[in-house]
Amino acid sequence: MSEQSPPEGARAGHPDALPEYAERVLEVAERIPPGRVMTYGDVAEWLEEGGPRQVGRVMALYGGAVPWWRVVRADGALLPGHELRALAHYRAEGTPLKQAGRTAQGHLPRLDMRRARWDGGADAEGHT
Repeated sequence: MSEQSPPEGARAGHPDALPEYAERVLEVAERIPPGRVMTYGDVAEWLEEGGPRQVGRVMALYGGAVPWWRVVRADGALLPGHELRALAHYRAEGTPLKQAGRTAQGHLPRLDMRRARWDGGADAEGHT
């Protein structure tokens, strides 16, 4: 494996420190209650910074230590390559799902975004 440069925005003096934006994205992911989800765009809107792609990039690079399965695509499709792991988490947490149609790839369900989506609500102390 090749050696990588430190992420842009990493704090000087702390070579392993996450970029500040990544820390903020991961903090939001940790606030999402079990059985609920936010889209990449929801997280960016919550932070009032970045967009869905930036949030997705943070989750891809650093999301393994947080409940990554709770930050999802807006269409409710399960994360490609991680479908079965995510599905196990959704079932364990009681996250609302829609049954897969006959034509669905791999016959995997989708998230029921209308019921599963979390807007931060009253549980979101500390949000500005």
